[in-house]
Order: sequence, then structure tokens, then C-alpha cells
Amino acid sequence: MIEYVDPFIGTDVTDLPQPQGLAASWWWPKPQVGNTHPGATYPFGMVSACSYSGAYPTGYGLHQLNTEGVPARLHDRQVASGFTHFQQSGTGAIRKYYNYFRVTPMLQSLDSLGTNYELRSEQARPGWYSTTLDSGIRCELTVGPKSAVHRYTFPAHRDARLVIDFSLGGLAIPHGATVPLRAHLQSLAPGVAQGEVVVEGAPLAVHVECDTSEWRQMLWYDRRLMPGGTRLDFDYIRPTTLRPFGLMWLGPTEPGQVVELRFGFSLRGVDQARENLYLDCGTERSSFESRRSATTRAWRDHLGTVEVDTHTSDQQTIFDTALYHSMIKPCFAPGESPSWALNGPFVFDICTMWDIYRTQLPLLTTVVPDRAVELANALLSICEEEGNLPIGYRMAKGADRFSRQGSALAQTFLADLCQLGLPGIDWDWALCHMDTDLRRGYGEDFLLRGVAHPISHTLDLAFGYHCTAKVARHIGDRALADQFEAMAGQWVNAFDPNTGLVKDSDFYEGGKWNYSFRLVHDMARRIGLAGGHTAFITLLDQFFGYGAAPVTQMGVRPSAAELSRGYALNRFEGLNNEPDMEAPWSYHYAGRPDRTAEVVHAAVHGQFGTGRGGLPGNDDSGGLSSWYVWASLGLFPVAGQNQFLISSPAVAHGRINVAGRELSIETSGFVAPEPGGPARYVQSVRLDGAQLERSWLSGNELHRGGRLVIELGPRPSAWGTQQRPPSASLATPLSHYFETEVPAL
Repeated sequence: MIEYVDPFIGTDVTDLPQPQGLAASWWWPKPQVGNTHPGATYPFGMVSACSYSGAYPTGYGLHQLNTEGVPARLHDRQVASGFTHFQQSGTGAIRKYYNYFRVTPMLQSLDSLGTNYELRSEQARPGWYSTTLDSGIRCELTVGPKSAVHRYTFPAHRDARLVIDFSLGGLAIPHGATVPLRAHLQSLAPGVAQGEVVVEGAPLAVHVECDTSEWRQMLWYDRRLMPGGTRLDFDYIRPTTLRPFGLMWLGPTEPGQVVELRFGFSLRGVDQARENLYLDCGTERSSFESRRSATTRAWRDHLGTVEVDTHTSDQQTIFDTALYHSMIKPCFAPGESPSWALNGPFVFDICTMWDIYRTQLPLLTTVVPDRAVELANALLSICEEEGNLPIGYRMAKGADRFSRQGSALAQTFLADLCQLGLPGIDWDWALCHMDTDLRRGYGEDFLLRGVAHPISHTLDLAFGYHCTAKVARHIGDRALADQFEAMAGQWVNAFDPNTGLVKDSDFYEGGKWNYSFRLVHDMARRIGLAGGHTAFITLLDQFFGYGAAPVTQMGVRPSAAELSRGYALNRFEGLNNEPDMEAPWSYHYAGRPDRTAEVVHAAVHGQFGTGRGGLPGNDDSGGLSSWYVWASLGLFPVAGQNQFLISSPAVAHGRINVAGRELSIETSGFVAPEPGGPARYVQSVRLDGAQLERSWLSGNELHRGGRLVIELGPRPSAWGTQQRPPSASLATPLSHYFETEVPAL
């Protein structure tokens, strides 16, 4: 429900109750801050708008650059030098910080531009942000899919100003500024201007209108006014020669006088920027309320796709805010591809597939499948134009390259769409790109040697071949499918049978324990490599800290020795690291869904809270928040395998609207949980009245909707201990990989 959403959750240092029980043994090195912002957003929209302090990484808030522990402060209180557009959501060190076209309402001279004003009475709702500066100016922001509307309420003053800085971009941290390469700005008429800045190869155009036709309108350069000037053109800008420049309106104000400023944005020139503004907001001025209402309706519709009955208002706030954070990124901008002429789907701020492929993209596929198809076609267009399926893609020229982070991750998303049979994708075309993408860079090592480093890439690429084989078999190319499935079997080369863990390598974030419990496509064989289910469960129990002593989390600027001691624990990082998100469900494949329930219970009720510090780490473009959504519903998507594992819901009842069909998740025996309290365990499951002994649903079953009833109890049961989730080698008797006895509960 939109009324419960709190966009401030995750904007400050993690501030949760002292971990209890199992969660007290978890340790995480990554930043203990959510890195979200409370600014105005539109569901999967192109534009966001927020107050700007220059802090890391969104431009909002208090913090300095940080990659581990508690972030140091850049500011000692909430401040802003104005209000900017385009922000990331929950990401870390992506080296791309946006924050373009800063708007500053002022009562001082232009020389004071850049002054930080204290923020008072901050408020935020989905699609709306408001604050009052210590100068007494009330500021409100709202956005449309490709537009932003500002509303400023001034006190009485003889020379009030509204200043737009076209030169600003990035953050106030070291090396955080984004300098435009070229820029053009033109004053067209009273209250109307347009311009374009080229940043990191992306031509970002803006059409701006202001309803202060009686105020003076002037261009400015290097904080000096240009009376009578109508154009500014910079064909070549170096960081050392950049001087700030922009547009300003100046005039007297009466007490409570309201000024509205409207922006249309485009990556295809000023004419399309103007069209985008009028499409979003109409041609009439004073459109703030109508735009805000339309955006509120869009958010209400999106947030209404998943509903839960919670036992407290705090839990409702946590859940609804998590759903909200799951629907901000990626940015859909149809018809806006800046580097090729196609007018079809275009998407940016895929930051990154590593963050979103496990949980956020399956959520998008479930609740807005038409958007999932649009995203898939955008990915294929990017691949056609730029040569590869993107690992990450931002509003910049070219796809991101993260050589150590992850590879072949788009294949999982495409494979799920193919297995669901969603219309609108040319799978022959898709297969060509999926195949070619697997051969890039480190893919050559995998082809030649059956292994790629970091060793996690071996798992990525093997699974990518498994997913691509699904598409090949779908279109009837059996020979290619057989070839890909043989390649997919080389995932075993990543593991050391002597330890049951992945081999030593140079890992991206975390160590070999974090990467050892990934849900590979052949979990039966993977457990066999660990020595059978008893040995595998023993490894998992050690990883999740069963029987371990509580640990102390890091503070500000942790030392190398402190980091080394923490890493030596080889411990679950409590959702603060992406590979760990799927690890709790490994227990399902070993016949211990009770252990999954315990770990997930400890995470759901100990790692999330209300208030600015309510997230345990980077929200990662909604990857972390969507994990919470799924876990609260008692489900987990196995990306690329068209499966959803079932566990104990954290709510008594949930409902998912799947393209007009409803999946109702109901419980019996539900008891309102307490942090640190005992978990509830699945006793039985019924789907549309039929008993379900297995611990999973297929994606097709979930998308058909229906009634899923989960009986819960205080002790583990035999449910889910015999029928294990599917594995690629299930044609081989399970006894080949598992010991014959049922694992002890």
C-alpha cells in the first residue's frame, strides 16, 4: 500500500536492533548503509529528482566515498546546494553518479551558488519529495516517465532567484565530478529555454519552462550574468577549463508566492525533450498537482500488484518500501536510444545484472511481464548495436565492463522468459546473441580450457550455456542444445572435491565460501561432489554460523587486520553480499528446508527495519529489497531455471497479481514472529487443493495463479525431505549422489 511506503529507508547508516540468535554470528565487510535516496521517482521511469548534497553515491545524504564498514561523513547534517535529476538507487562504487541540471532557489546573489542549505521538514512519498531550506523557501519535486516538475514557495523578497546549473554533474567526493564534453544552451522566449550536455558520450537534452514570465530571464557564465545573451555554446570542454554556466530567473516575490519549473528530458535532442514534457505534463503551466497525481496513481497500480497482511504497521512499512525500491530501476526510456536509430525499447541503469538477476528481474517478470519482455528486447538491441549483452548499462556511451564481477548473466533472465512462453521475443534472434555473448573475453578461456578465472566465471559461463540450451531446445535446434548442455556440464571444474568448495581464486567481493553455495543447475551432482548431503549440510551449517559465537561488525574505516579477521570466519554476510542471497535455499536440495526456514527467518526479522538505517547494506538497484519481498512471501526464484522454492512465509497472507491472474498465498498455523524468536516450519503445502510434497513450484505454475496454502508449525516436519528440486542430472538415480537415509532433522 502506497500509504506505508517510506522512501527514507536505507538513506543512512544501518541502524537495526542488536542481532540475536543465528544472525548474531553473521559478519559483513561491505558498506553498512542502504545507499538509497528519498527523491521523487516514477515506476521504472527515466527520471528521478532529489535534493543534492554531493554525498556518495546518489548525491543525497551525508556520506563520503566508502567500500567497507560504516561510511565516514561528508556532512554533519542534512544539507543541499539545490535539486538535481537522475540518481542511482542503492548502488555502490559504479563511477557514474549523474545529478544533472541542478536547480537552486536563492535569496542571495549568484556568487553564493553552491552554498549548502540545511534541510528542514523533509517529507517523501512515491513520486513526491519536499523540504524547506533554512532560507525559508519550500521546495517540492515530482516526476513523470521522462519529465520533472518543481514547485517553489518563496518568502517575501525583492530579488529572489531560480538558478539552473547546466555544468554540474556527479558528486562532491574526490574524482566524483562528471564534466560535460560539449554543451549548448539557448533562451527561446520568456520562461522557455532548451539545451543539451554531452556527458560520457550520452547527449542529454532538456526543454525547460518556468511560469515566471514577469521575472527577468538571463544566461550566466562563471557566476556572471549575461544580460541580453540568448545562447551559450561549448564545443570542447576540458576539466581544467570548465566554468559553471546556466540559466536564471530573477524577480520580486510576495509572501507565499509559488513558482513552477518544468523539465522534459531526452537522449534524442531538444525537440523530443519538449515532446516528452508535453506528453507527460500537457501544455498548460501550473501542472505540478496533476503530474503528482498521475505519478501517484502509477505507483498505486504497481504497488498493488503484491499485497500482504502483516501483523504490525512497521512490518507493512518495511514490506511496501521494499516493493517500492524494487520498482525504481532499471530505467525504461522507449524511443530514447542515443546511439542508434531504432525507435523501440531502450533501457538504462541496469546497475548491474550481478545485482538484479537473482531476485529483482524475476519479480519484474512476475508482476509486470510486459515490461520484462520490453527489457529483454532492449538488451537484445544493445547487444546488436554494441556487440555484447550488457553486464551493466547506464546512461553513458557503451556497456559497462566489470571483468571480475559477473558474466553471462542476461542469459538467466532470457531463459526464464523463454520457459514461461511470454510472447513478443524473437527467440531465433535471441539465441544468436546469447551464443555469441558466451564467447566474449573470459568466455574464450572457458571454451578452450573448460575453466575461467575468477573461478566464479566458470559457474557463470556454465550456467549461461545451460540457459542458452533451453532457448535452443525451445526453437528446435537439438544439435546446438546438446552442444551447449555439454558445455554447461563444465561447472564441475570450479569445485575442489577435496574440500567440497570452489577452488581458490581471486574473488570479486567475498571468498570461496560465499561462492560455494550458489544454486547451480545440477545441485544433485554438486552435493555429491561435497561428499553427499550430510557433508554438504555440515558445510552449510558452518557457513551460516550454527553454533558459532556472536561477532562484532566493523566501524568507520576498518583496518586491514580487522578485515582479515572477518574474512577468516568464512561466514554468511547476512545479505550484504550478492552471492549470499541464494545460499540459504541450498538446504532445499539437501532435504533440509527447515534450515532454509531458520536462516531466512533470522534475515527477514533481524536484517530489515524502519527508519533511515533500516537496510543492512547496499540496496543494489532493488536486488536486496526484492529478496525481502520474495522471502516474506515464502518463495525464492531460482533465476534461469523457471523454479520457485517454497519456504515459511513471514506474513499470514499474500497476494500476487500475475498479469491479471492472482496467486493467493495463505497460511494456517501462522504465529506472528519476533526478532530472535523461533522460526516456523512448513508442515504441508496444497496448491489449488492438491497436496504438494515437493518444495518448489515451476514458474508456469506460479504464473497461472491459484491458491497456495502453507501449513506451519513449531517443529520441522518430513515435508520437502524426499522430493528434491530439479537438477540437470536427475535422470541418474539420486542414490548416485546422495546417501540413502533421510537427513536427520
